[in-house]
Amino acid sequence: MRKAVLASDLGGVGMEAAARLLLEGRPALDAVERGVRLVEADPSVRHVGVGGDPNLLGQMEFDAGVMDGTTLMVGAVGALRECVHAVSVARAVMERLPHVMLVGEGASRFAREIGEPPEAALTDGARAAHAEWVARDVAPAVGAGWRTGPLAAHAWAAARRLGSKDTVVFLAVDGDGGVAAATSTSGWAYKYPGRLGDSPVAGAGFYARSGAGACGCTHTGEMTIRACTAASVVAALRRGRGVRDACGEAAADLRALRGGHLGGVVIHALDAAGTPCALCAAPMEKAVTYWFWAEGMPGPELRETEVALA
Repeated sequence: MRKAVLASDLGGVGMEAAARLLLEGRPALDAVERGVRLVEADPSVRHVGVGGDPNLLGQMEFDAGVMDGTTLMVGAVGALRECVHAVSVARAVMERLPHVMLVGEGASRFAREIGEPPEAALTDGARAAHAEWVARDVAPAVGAGWRTGPLAAHAWAAARRLGSKDTVVFLAVDGDGGVAAATSTSGWAYKYPGRLGDSPVAGAGFYARSGAGACGCTHTGEMTIRACTAASVVAALRRGRGVRDACGEAAADLRALRGGHLGGVVIHALDAAGTPCALCAAPMEKAVTYWFWAEGMPGPELRETEVALA
């Protein structure tokens, strides 16, 4: 069985550590968690952990999910406050609770219970950027009391103007054929407080099944929730479809969506043999890349993502 790991474009800082764990014989779940944790701890990585963006009110809220493809066990957290290592809290939900997902204050309480240190997490740069956005786009229109009034219009304005959203995805196959997936994000920049995208939603933003493969999605999670994108890719792999064809089918489903907020989606997949694919469901504003490593390669490679053809 070929050991392999794939990460989305934000995952570079965690790739070598994830590969090393696989070479040491550790399970895929350990590898993907370790890779994501390193991304969460790096302030230079936008949209995740300490480098993330706040919600409309300037508060940090983190989402994450993990899945063990052998047991089909899942753990997830949403709108987690004051804890940057959301991926480890998600894994602890899976392993220590009779639940699959915790959100909001319950997720934050559980993070403290398992010993994750509380962190405010909002960097000076993110705080300054948010204040600049408020001064430019929000306060002039509605005045200083905007925080206590309706926020829906501001959420739409931020989504249309900023378009700032991404997630780190790690997928891995270990030496026993075990497959795992993990995600983490701070969500859209200036999202409505409490918004959850696809990152903590199994079947939408991530899915894994040993013997078939794993999938994780980035960018416009509202779309992949509607199309159950990650689960559909893994289901196609299970039916014997090639990894490129499986991603292409899911991309077609996304392109067929009408209404709601529509935008770019990148589908990342790794089959049980360690064959990778990363596919943009529609052309993106700029080139998108992903990371890949498999046993026998000298190190992780940065590769260009394909664009699905209509």
